[in-house]
Amino acid sequence: MPLLQMLTLAAVQGITEFLPVSSSAHLILVPKLTGWPDQGLLIDVAVHVGTLLAVILYFWKDNLAMISAIFQSFRQLPNRNPLNPEFWLMIKLVLATIPVLIAGYIINRYLGNAFRSLEVIGWTTLCFALLLLIADKLSMTIREINHITFKGAIVIGLFQILALIPGTSRAGITMTAARFQGIERRDAARFSLLLSIPVIFAAGCLKSFDLYILGNQAYFKEALVIAALSFGFAMTAISLMMFWLRNFSYTPFVVYRIALGATLLFITYKFPHFQF
Repeated sequence: MPLLQMLTLAAVQGITEFLPVSSSAHLILVPKLTGWPDQGLLIDVAVHVGTLLAVILYFWKDNLAMISAIFQSFRQLPNRNPLNPEFWLMIKLVLATIPVLIAGYIINRYLGNAFRSLEVIGWTTLCFALLLLIADKLSMTIREINHITFKGAIVIGLFQILALIPGTSRAGITMTAARFQGIERRDAARFSLLLSIPVIFAAGCLKSFDLYILGNQAYFKEALVIAALSFGFAMTAISLMMFWLRNFSYTPFVVYRIALGATLLFITYKFPHFQF
């Protein structure tokens, strides 16, 4: 695989996975714009592993605290002591993950690639950008991540189902749902990124199982390189986004999505016979 293709795939997955701009849409557009052949399951697994390791490492304190809270809960429950906030955060993440796992299985089994058209990507990119803008501008910003209720976590999980449509953005739609609940920007992003861990892990396991069935081990060295590159790009993207949201809004991401969505819709309707 050419170095340029490896760099492009790693950059697209690593950067767009956690920003509210839709990684699935960009990964669909890359081969259409470049003419490159499909990278294959092994490379798909590699970029998922790289981004998964990045978000786990970036939030290592949160992850360690939640793991520790599990063991502490066994000691606290018999004495009826209140459980740690980290334990409840973990439960909320589980509740928010269940809907997309169920919906993902159904869509993958029965609908396949039904939503991968350029028209669908254009509309979802544009419409959900506007929804994020509305949520970000109209909602209060005084609640923290621990203020997310069980009901609120389930609502975020239901919103996350929409991310199964390319162009929606898993990060974007979960941040939108959190902002509608008044969660401040950095904590909305934090919950979204923590929520990405089980989702990316599940997707990676599914792709790994498919890879095992196919028994295709080609490009193994390239896969290791791409995993490392996607890890680096993802760590950089997460760090910059969290730094930006400390003082600023989601507006730059919204502007980018509006421009991208409008461009895709222009191509779709202006050149209906154009093989994009």
